[in-house]
Amino acid sequence: MTPQLQMSIKLLQLSRLELVEAIRQELEENPALEEVQDFTDEELRTEQSKAASDDTPAIKEVEIEEKINDAIDWNNYIDEYNSTGKIFETEKKNILNFESFVACKESLNDHLLWQLLMTSPTEEEEKIGSLIIGNLNKDGYLDIPVEELIKTSGSSSDKVNQVLSLIKTFEPIGVGTSDLKECLLIQAKHFKLDNTIVTDIIKNHIHHLENKNYKAIASTLKVNIQEIISAVNIIKGFEPKPGRTFSIEEPQYINPDIFVYKFEDGFLILLNNDDVPKLHVSSYYKQFVNRGGKVSDQAKEYLRDKIRSASWLIKSIQQRQKTIYKVMESILKFQREFFETGIAHLKPIVLRDVAEDIDMHESTISRVTTNKYAYTPQGLFELKYFFNSSINRINGDATSSASVQEKIRHIILNEDARKPYSDEKITILLKESNIKIARRTVTKYREMMQLLSSSKRKQF
Repeated sequence: MTPQLQMSIKLLQLSRLELVEAIRQELEENPALEEVQDFTDEELRTEQSKAASDDTPAIKEVEIEEKINDAIDWNNYIDEYNSTGKIFETEKKNILNFESFVACKESLNDHLLWQLLMTSPTEEEEKIGSLIIGNLNKDGYLDIPVEELIKTSGSSSDKVNQVLSLIKTFEPIGVGTSDLKECLLIQAKHFKLDNTIVTDIIKNHIHHLENKNYKAIASTLKVNIQEIISAVNIIKGFEPKPGRTFSIEEPQYINPDIFVYKFEDGFLILLNNDDVPKLHVSSYYKQFVNRGGKVSDQAKEYLRDKIRSASWLIKSIQQRQKTIYKVMESILKFQREFFETGIAHLKPIVLRDVAEDIDMHESTISRVTTNKYAYTPQGLFELKYFFNSSINRINGDATSSASVQEKIRHIILNEDARKPYSDEKITILLKESNIKIARRTVTKYREMMQLLSSSKRKQF
């Protein structure tokens, strides 16, 4: 493989952000590569600024004719004026410099340490508390056994358990516990529901609670099913992961590589070139090498390599953009009904279909569709989403696996929550819609979409 081909393949499989980063790095390392700067707008702004400063007419001073009106109560006016002036001077002295502040979300550790310090702990208690807080996971649960805390801190078991019990009273309620059962029990105690049917369910019937087997709980506790349902609704209001309200994870936003817009009777494809630097080879170094300046042969060869590398990079970027456009154009041709109607009309196609359509290798199509996203009238999708396996219909036609998954999701969303469909029933409903798949395939698709089983979807 030639160096140019290697560069083209490397750039082709990069995401948009990775491409921008690679270009920035090359700009730093290659003196022959320069970013095209648009000086026209800057020059225009400069000229406009000069024109504004030169041509702006002098503002005529406003003359106020001062005439005293005898009807005004000047004593009250002066008092009010002076009062306002004093307040203004006070506010002026206390003006805050907001540029000194940085927006920062408080972490769970910081929140708990602040509460610990508010209790005026001893040096030993602060050391134990910091150790406990440092070993909490992102959900607020204690990740290590108490015995290990005792060993690490070098303190007595009574002291460690005392500090741990104190932390369990901190906000958010349930933090510092070792498991879900203890977390829920502490929250029940906080809401004054200790020694009630709520705590009985949490202590002894949490397995039935997970499976929504409320009849078994009612039979064991010898109470009415309605009381069980009321208690369960209270438990649903508890927080199973106390620490997640303090999550410091930032959402990851996707910037699409390509836009597809509906335009009259067709579609318009636009490449997203925002933030991608416009490049050109330095004319200074090209002329320097061509003129044959008084430099060593080694320096000339170095500059030739850098000029060649810069030229390859520019051509590879252009080729990358052309390839992405051609692939999107081919996908649009195969999946036109999807772009017009929605996911239910997504057709089953494979990489080979597009590769043969635009006369490229399948590996090239695979690289193009990896980590590339398209904004469409139906939403934001990765290019790989448009390639789906085929599922045969009863009448011989084929549909895509993504369309079947969407059909399953639609069936579950529109079911009676009191009598949810089993996977077997969903299989029968799909068969009525001319889609024949096995029950285990329905289960696989449902789990892929993170949808619960019928027993756990049931509402009372």
